[in-house]
Amino acid sequence: MCGIVGYVGSELAAPFLLESLKRLEYRGYDSAGIALIEDGKLVRFRRAGKVRDLEHDLHGAAYSATVGIGHTRWATHGVPTDRNAHPHLDCHGRIAVIHNGIIENHAVLRERLENDGHVFSSETDTEVLAHLVESLYDGDLLDAVRKAIGQAQGAFAVAILSQDAPDRIVFAKRGSPLVVGRSEGAAYVSSDVPALLGKASEVQFLLDDELGEITLDGYRILTLDGRPVHRAPHRVSADPVAIQKGGYKHFMLKEIHEQARSVGETLREKLDQGTRLLGMPALEQVDPDFDHIYFVACGTAHHAAKVAEYLWESVLPVPAHAIIASEFRLRNAHITPRTLVIAVSQSGETIDTLMAVRSARSRGAHVIALVNAEQSAIERESNAAVYTRAGIEIGVAATKTFTAQIAALGLIGLALSRVKGAASEAESSRELRELALLPGRIVEALRVEDKVRTLAERLRHASDVLFLARGALFPIALEGALKLKEISYIHAEGYPAGEMKHGPIALIDEGTPVIMLASRGPAYDKLLSNMEEVKARKGFVIAVSDAPEDPNLVRLADEILPVPTSSGISSPILFTIPLQLLAYYVAVSLGTDVDQPRNLAKTVTVE
Repeated sequence: MCGIVGYVGSELAAPFLLESLKRLEYRGYDSAGIALIEDGKLVRFRRAGKVRDLEHDLHGAAYSATVGIGHTRWATHGVPTDRNAHPHLDCHGRIAVIHNGIIENHAVLRERLENDGHVFSSETDTEVLAHLVESLYDGDLLDAVRKAIGQAQGAFAVAILSQDAPDRIVFAKRGSPLVVGRSEGAAYVSSDVPALLGKASEVQFLLDDELGEITLDGYRILTLDGRPVHRAPHRVSADPVAIQKGGYKHFMLKEIHEQARSVGETLREKLDQGTRLLGMPALEQVDPDFDHIYFVACGTAHHAAKVAEYLWESVLPVPAHAIIASEFRLRNAHITPRTLVIAVSQSGETIDTLMAVRSARSRGAHVIALVNAEQSAIERESNAAVYTRAGIEIGVAATKTFTAQIAALGLIGLALSRVKGAASEAESSRELRELALLPGRIVEALRVEDKVRTLAERLRHASDVLFLARGALFPIALEGALKLKEISYIHAEGYPAGEMKHGPIALIDEGTPVIMLASRGPAYDKLLSNMEEVKARKGFVIAVSDAPEDPNLVRLADEILPVPTSSGISSPILFTIPLQLLAYYVAVSLGTDVDQPRNLAKTVTVE
């Protein structure tokens, strides 16, 4: 959620800020703004809408500023308006603040500041910080920010610019991600590395309750009590080209087509010659006597965890349960030092999952993070980490990270079964042989694209869509429904097919689209019976199946989307592909903003 970028250097700040904000658009936002030090004065530009709208406002303006901050806002306090857009200023327009997260005690602070004579101009919690820093400023901006952060409660990342300290930007972090970087003759601060690709040569990820400043000389980081922080920086290795669309109309479509590579890279790192499971360092400290497993995750990552819950049942002799992270702390889950918790997050910064990790650790559980970004908050607060190698994902609706998570979770399950001595070598070898074929099968699954594009025109008029499946494909039905909701705004629900008669069948009438995931297996005939029930009510059946030529299926389904035959870990991944394409092409047909759907954010950093 939201994006932060700051620059101190010798080049023009405004073009860099605007370009960097565009690179952070995937995080989701509803307004944008920048502040510059121009000829010794603080100037600000902001507006509701997209970065391109802000850029249009600045078109033709010749600003020579080489210091500035920029922000994209996802509304939490106050509706998306020009007045509520960041940066926010103090009473005298000398201090500018941009902020991600929530100041939980903003009402108390605001009342106190208003009683002291401060006048507010927005409905946001962020503006409180600008006035609070102003009230504490006595010539040392860093010290004023340190004192202000000490009074603030909640999760936040901030960057602060002052007319009285025109050669620097002060930053601070608690709960929300923040990274600083530098290159020859310039320094940067941002909420995410993509904003700095092609510019920063090295970066440093801040920990909670750290602050500091960037200047032409680079950056320095301190703890809240003023102690210097010394950590080895990280080289920036990501290619700027990786965040370009590469000829695709949308990032989401590009990322759907990248899944053969992203899943392949995730598997390759963990397999020897594609046929033998390598030892995973993250699992070396797991107590072989663990007696319970919880997955904690949100949204799409939770669906990947639900798939793992099904997959692990067949290889592990202990119960495993996937719990939505925001609910985890509210439940009295059975947790002991013999409990293993798997925290699944694309960004590694998801606040609900981070809070679940902290809760689990405080109660003695051993926590393993599965993340797509190294040096993330969730990784740092877990006992160990396993990585998906999906690369940067720009589209807000997760695609390649989801299938990479399923692949990684499948291998973790096999590795843990080895720790337990539960799975036979023959079982593992059979699964690994299947996985060796998976990248090629993903390419084959993508061949359904033209058929999906045509079918999407039929679905664009639907008001409700049901997704039904059984077994390990049930979470894929949930994910298919979520994707359609996220980017097309059509109401969709996923259910176990056996539950259809217990409520959802009431929604089915003539023409209602019902998407059924029909895989050859123990429940195949029962799913065909469910199709009979849908057809009896004149529903429109779309079957996604690895048995597309079965006469019974051909008789019942109005449309069939074929997927390659597979089993185990591969099957849910392959059944995901047509559903991602279907959501994408329905959204394109409706003209929605596919890569940045309304109200959504890539990285959720507020509870």
